[in-house]
Amino acid sequence: MRAFKGYVVFFVCVAILALSAPCLGSPGIRYNKWHVHVVNNLGAGKTLFAHCKSKDDDLGERNLAPGTEFNWSFKENFFGTTLYWCYMSTDQKHAALDVFWVEGDHSWLQYRCNWKDCIWIAKDDGIYIKIIPENRDEFSHKWEV
Repeated sequence: MRAFKGYVVFFVCVAILALSAPCLGSPGIRYNKWHVHVVNNLGAGKTLFAHCKSKDDDLGERNLAPGTEFNWSFKENFFGTTLYWCYMSTDQKHAALDVFWVEGDHSWLQYRCNWKDCIWIAKDDGIYIKIIPENRDEFSHKWEV
């Protein structure tokens, strides 16, 4: 009888996994792989300091030379609460901003990132986000002094 119970538990677990597998790609449950890029497009050879993190992952402090970038990849968490933010500074200016968040009914970020690549660009007048489908940069945050 013990062996029979073990098989029942095993088959119930397999059945649950088999039934839930089709849901993994559905719009309601997100497991997309995302890429975030922080790009230094400052003029006059300025270095960009960037410190990016999430609640669970501190990605470290970076000093980006002109024309270089820092990037990372991740998948959204099961609960749909993935959030990354960055602090950036150059000279006497700084900015703090969210660089990735999970959207519910809206797709402001998803559209700009083309549902996979969020590109944040530091320029002399502020931080921009690349609108990939339109191949243009959109002003997002001003530098604070």
